[in-house]
Amino acid sequence: MPRPPSDGEFTEFVHASWASLYRTAYLMLGDRAEAEDLVQTALAKTYASWSKVRAVEAAPAFARTVLVNTAASWFRRKSWRNERPTETLPEVAAHHDPSDRPAVVDALAQLPSRQRAVVVLRYYEDLSVAQVATALGISDGTVKSQTSDALAKLRVLLGDAVVPHTLGATHD
Repeated sequence: MPRPPSDGEFTEFVHASWASLYRTAYLMLGDRAEAEDLVQTALAKTYASWSKVRAVEAAPAFARTVLVNTAASWFRRKSWRNERPTETLPEVAAHHDPSDRPAVVDALAQLPSRQRAVVVLRYYEDLSVAQVATALGISDGTVKSQTSDALAKLRVLLGDAVVPHTLGATHD
């Protein structure tokens, strides 16, 4: 039986995987601070189980699973909101400079949290319907319907050229 990875290997793993985990968290949550919190929470949970990791090569997948499961538990909390508190309300709608953030990220931010999570896991992380269902603790049918609804909204926001009708047409 191989020895568990060391603390030094965990440190190297964190440095190597932070950016990837952060991107996934940001795409799922749509907020930089919450994405950082999610990654930190997932890495803390990963460290708590670090002695159970049999190979450092398996750590990125393990940490991503922890991250997705943690996000799913956040989505289930009644206190989860997409509202952001401010002291004053803007007089006009906020203007987003397209050079600031890509249009796709802006459109993802307009999706409800579960739809955003499903789209990120299906098309960014390239997980199957069954894998997404397991990760989020929902049924395959819910994954398919949430994906369909999300893609329909993304088509309205981004246009058919960006989100073609053939995207999401396969049933796996």
